[in-house]
Amino acid sequence: MATDIKLFESNDENAWCPGCGNFGILNALKQSFSELDLLPHQILIASGIGQAAKTPHYINANGFNGLHGRSLPPAIGAKIANKDLKVIVTTGDGDSYGEGGNHILHNIRRNVDIVHLVHDNQIYGLTKGQGSPTTDMGQKTTMQFDGVYIEPFNPISFAINLDCSFVARAFSADKEHLVKILKEAINHKGYALIDILQPCVTFNKVNTYKWYKDRVYHLDDSYDPTDKKKAMDKANEWGDDGIPLGVIYKTNKPTFLERIPHLKDNDSPLIDRKWKPEDAKGFMEDFR
Repeated sequence: MATDIKLFESNDENAWCPGCGNFGILNALKQSFSELDLLPHQILIASGIGQAAKTPHYINANGFNGLHGRSLPPAIGAKIANKDLKVIVTTGDGDSYGEGGNHILHNIRRNVDIVHLVHDNQIYGLTKGQGSPTTDMGQKTTMQFDGVYIEPFNPISFAINLDCSFVARAFSADKEHLVKILKEAINHKGYALIDILQPCVTFNKVNTYKWYKDRVYHLDDSYDPTDKKKAMDKANEWGDDGIPLGVIYKTNKPTFLERIPHLKDNDSPLIDRKWKPEDAKGFMEDFR
């Protein structure tokens, strides 16, 4: 049984450009929540700043807007406080891989049970089109008139090398496949990173819908995402060599909460625990 998708509709006016790849991600998220039979109060969507970070405004669920590159800390705090909450982080490639790179690194180490979506349009869309960490070297932008001089960041190989428990890539224009990946990530125990190729129709005239469609392909059923060596090979495929879509790497290991005895062994979330002011007396004695 599925939840009525209309429950996730928001009345907020949408500020994305017509044709923006973010619409595909927004619609796929709503469909995923519906098919997983979730309700709005069971979900938190956390974001930083940017075009992708407006997503919480456009879905009827719990939402949190943080600082640029700082979406993961409040999302992690919320998950630790309420382990029953489905926590989705939605950010852009600049927001996550630039300003927020340090947080990704350490959340992979922690393996907190959240889903992190990166709307990867290979450009800074909100700040008018300068190169982002994933912009290809040599690509000309509104700020790099002679082309980007530095090599692009590869988020897939980065995450696999750190043994991230779930690493996937999807394409915002392939809704059916994106919904499948989202549902698998939400059901995964641990940190799930999904790099979503998302065309910016206004500021990125290179990585267009056609550019991606001419290059992306689905990993077939014979592919084994638990094989780390093969996953690294797939992570390094890009451009005219083809761009693989699907779950590229996954592994089972304890989540952050499962590693902490007093959190693991208690069935009730922290938010449900009853505290009285006098319970603090024992802690205060340590400061005497």
